[in-house]
Parts: sequence; structure tokens; C-alpha cells
Amino acid sequence: MSTKLKKTLYRVLVALALYAVLFICDILSLFENANPAIVFILFFIVYLISGYDVVYTAFRNIKNRQLFGESFLMMIATFGAFAIGEYSEGCAVMVFYQIGELFQSYAVGKSRESITEMMNIVPEYANLEENGEVTKVDPDDVEIGSIIIVKPGEKVPLDGIVLEGESFLDTAALTGESLPRRIVAGDSIISGCVNGEGTLKVKTEKEFDDSTVAKILELVENASSKKARTENFITKFAKYYTPVVTIGAVCLALIPPVILGGGFSVWADWIKRACIFLVISCPCALVISVPLGFFGGIGAASKIGVLVKGGNYLEIASALNTVVFDKTGTLTKGDFIVTDVVTNGEVSKEDVIEKAALGESFSNHPIALSILEKYDKDIDTSRIGEVKEIAGRGISAVIDQKNILLGNDKLMKENNIDIKALDFMGTQIHVASEGKYLGTIIISDEIKDGVKDALSSIKKAGIKNTVMLTGDHEKAAKDVAERIGIDKYFAELLPGEKVEHVENLLSSKSPNSYLAFVGDGINDAPVLARADVGIAMGSMGSDAAIEAADIVIMDDDISKIAQLIKISNKTLRIVKENIVFALGVKFAILLLGALGMANMWEAVFADVGVAVIAILNSMRTLSNK
Repeated sequence: MSTKLKKTLYRVLVALALYAVLFICDILSLFENANPAIVFILFFIVYLISGYDVVYTAFRNIKNRQLFGESFLMMIATFGAFAIGEYSEGCAVMVFYQIGELFQSYAVGKSRESITEMMNIVPEYANLEENGEVTKVDPDDVEIGSIIIVKPGEKVPLDGIVLEGESFLDTAALTGESLPRRIVAGDSIISGCVNGEGTLKVKTEKEFDDSTVAKILELVENASSKKARTENFITKFAKYYTPVVTIGAVCLALIPPVILGGGFSVWADWIKRACIFLVISCPCALVISVPLGFFGGIGAASKIGVLVKGGNYLEIASALNTVVFDKTGTLTKGDFIVTDVVTNGEVSKEDVIEKAALGESFSNHPIALSILEKYDKDIDTSRIGEVKEIAGRGISAVIDQKNILLGNDKLMKENNIDIKALDFMGTQIHVASEGKYLGTIIISDEIKDGVKDALSSIKKAGIKNTVMLTGDHEKAAKDVAERIGIDKYFAELLPGEKVEHVENLLSSKSPNSYLAFVGDGINDAPVLARADVGIAMGSMGSDAAIEAADIVIMDDDISKIAQLIKISNKTLRIVKENIVFALGVKFAILLLGALGMANMWEAVFADVGVAVIAILNSMRTLSNK
């Protein structure tokens, strides 16, 4: 509990204790023969102890021309109660209102804790190695390509590649998974993890501002800025609701006494009704509990390693109907290996691999790296002339003064090259020289563990359609789709064609349903931005994909989508419960108050009681069983 909250708690407890003494004295009629001024002063002292900040806020808002606020309603209602001699009720309203505010502050604090726990992943320093010496420096001061040492128990300060050492990483703060991850030389390492028992030497690949941990914190800090539709509705509702009930209370205090006539007692009765009306009308239960519900839902998602960039995206997740997946790196591991080589019968397999390796030697694409790994020899760059990449098709290169083409079926057809029909499952890279087909390299990509079960759980969570988009070969795409249970797939797509397919799916869906796209690559960024909800892979995904996405899955486990949908459904259910409950109770007691059938105590329940119940209900969003 924060120091500020503790001070408020102590102040409210003192006010409550003093009020209890005065209330008992009032009940026992001990004030009957007392000086009325002294009684007023005693109650007003308790009133000021409990609510001086509310009165101050009300006057400050009036000065700033923000008249119709919660503090203004409470001040007018309690001042009115004191004006007609209802000291005990006026004091009770303020004391119990502050108790409700304490519940609110505590609930918000608990919700915030679930998210700001992630602030603990921020490394305080980095061990920079220079000229054989290791010094502690600010992570911001470490440049790309520097060598850092990560000792046992320390947080990894920057993203990089492990040069030396072997250890296990605790990734719980990032992914929500408690199982340590083994790391060895050559592996990528991301900031925010905690190193286990071994010492690691790491070459940094990103500056701190671009590192994983910095990106996560930025997403978390900005998450509350994007409101859900329900939150926007409540904000607009409160904007118009407060002036209406204030004017209604004034009319209730003035019009009936003028029409009915009568003395001070009649005026006092209607003013009391107006004060009760104002206390009941405070919209704090809605204004507090609805954003708190979404905040709690975002916190619950962060606990399982899913970062939601705003309450609006959490709300949309509950109405998802279609989920579209990129294949490579999302449904498959992206670890390509050459599984076979087919030739035209005139050249050897080694010749086909050699030409492909020379042509792909300047590329960092996973397919190119798999060919280079298969070739496993030094590249003689003197043999390589001009190399040109053809988007969505392959590569054109000059090797040994001959024009070489490496790529897919489309590239071969566009150049009128007849290729051999193959029945292999996997990505097919055809190789041609001087317009003549030489052979085909078959490259396979493993399906991620648990993807089939993950897709099954996504469908059980309410998703009607699953679609896979890929630039891969038709047969490879069909094989993957059938093995994991994808409803529909589209193969051999260019990046622009992926956007077109998503556009078609968006135009054909029903008005009240939404579409999500799940991807990880730079070429997925346009599609992630175009979908109703873009979901990026946070561990292996590109910076562009994470930036364009609305939701980030930190450990790349797509089964988290099903969990997110359940969290979203639970959050929306709790928010709707709060709205129905708060409005139902308020309107019922507002009517009773206007008819003179509700007293200040019932008004206090309609305001503070309803708010506390709604807040406690909102806190249920934090639990994720």
C-alpha cells in the first residue's frame, strides 16, 4: 500500500471513529439539551476531517469551469443536509463516500500491480567488457555490437547473441511461463530474462531503447490510453448524466414547494429529497468500475505473457469470429532444412546446391540460410556477379558469367522455363541456368509443437473460421493445413496479396464479428495493421510486426489466443454486470428518493455501497484460473 493511501486510510479511520461516537450520542438523545452550535461544530469537524479534499476539489473544478463533477455533487448534497439540520446524515455521506474511494484506490492499485510487476524486468545496469576489463554501465550507454557479461542471477540488459557460455533463462516475467529456457552459444537472447547459473558473454544487437524490455514497457504504459467502446459509452454517459441529475435535483428542491406552498418544514423536506437525489445520482460506480474492469483484464492477460495495447482490443477479442494465421514462424518453427534435391538428370545434386548457395549467399532469409548450411563450404564471391531479388518470386544472379534463376513456380513460368512436376511436401526452390531447368531443392519447415491442440482450443473458445496465408508452395501449404486442422488456406501469395485476402475476408464477415491476423515477419506488418486485431509473435517476431500489432504474445504460443478470448469474455461479462447492477439500483432509489421514500442511509448505499460492490466485482477480472 502506498504512503498516500495509508495516510488517507488513517484519516478516514479517525473520522469514522469520531463519527461513531457522535452517532451513538445522537441515537441516545444526548444532544437534546446541548447548544445547537456546538453540535454543528462537532459534526462539521468530522465532516472536514473526512472530506476536506472533496470540498477542495469541488471548488477547484468550479474555478476551472468544470462544474458537474462527482466532488461537486457530494459537496452540494452534504452542504444541503447540514443546511436543513441533518448533520448526522450529511457527515455519514462524506465518511462512507471516502470509504468507497479507499476501496477504489486499493482496487486500482491491485490492478496496476499485475501490470507494473513487469517494471521489475528493467535491468539497472549492464556489465560492459572493453579491453579485457568489465565495468558496470547504464544499459542506455551500451552500443550495438558491444560485448556484455551476464552473471548468474542478473537480468539480461539488452538483446543479443550468446558468444560464450551455457545457462538456463527464467523468462516468466516476459512469457508467463515458469519453465526455464536453455541457452547456449549461438542462441539469441532477449532482455528482461533472468540468467540462471552460468555466466554468458553476449554480443548486443540492439540499443536499449529498441530492446525487447523497452518495447514491452512502452506497450504496458500506453495500454490504458485506448478505451474500449463500453468505456467510451460510460464517459459520454457521465458527461450528460451529471448535469441532468443536478438540474433535476434543483427542480425537485424548488418547484414542488412553490406549487404546494407551505412553510419552512415543506421547503426543508423537498431540499432533503433533493440532497438524497444528488447523493444517489453520483455516477462513481460506473465511472470507476468499468475502466477498472478493463484494466484488470489487461493485467490478467499480462500474467500469461500476452500484452494488450488497449481496452478496445481486449473488448474486440470477445467478438472474434475469424483468425487468420501467417504460416512460417507462426504455425511452423521457421527452422528450414534441405530435405531433398532433385535434378534434371544431367547435373549432380552438388551442382544444384552450389549454384543455389552462391546465389543466396547475400541473403539472411531462413530458406537461404538452410541452403548455405547444406552447402557447408566457403563462398567464393569472385564467382558472383550482379544479384537481384525479385519480390515474391526469388533471385536472379550472374554466377560464373551465366544467368541463374532461383525461385518458385511463378518465377520459372514467367521466364518460360519448364520444370519437373514433383510430389514432395515442402518448399520447392527451382534452379535454372541460361533458361534451362537444372533441378529443385526441397526445403521443409517443422510444425510447432502443440499447434494442432492450440487451434482446437481456439475453436472451442468460439472462433468459427481459421485461415492460413502463406507465400509457400501449394502442396506444402495444403500438407500443413491438413495436419493441423486449418479450415481454409491460400498459398503462393505475395505480401500485397495477403492484404487483399484479408480485405476480402473483412468484407465478407458479419457486422458484429471481428477478424484477427496472427503473424511475425516484417512482411506481415501491413496485414497486422489492416486486421480488426493484429496479433504479433513477441519472441521471434520482427520489430515492425510488434509495432504494427495490437496484441503481442511474448512466447509465440498461439494457444494463448484461446486464453485471451476467455479473459476478454470474462472481462466483458463483469463490466456488463456492473452497468446493469449500478444503473438498476440507482434508478430505483432515485425514484424512491424523489417520492420521499428513501433516506440518506439508502442514498449512501446507492452511491458508496453500489460503487464498492461494483469495484469488488471488477477485481475478479484479475484472477485467471
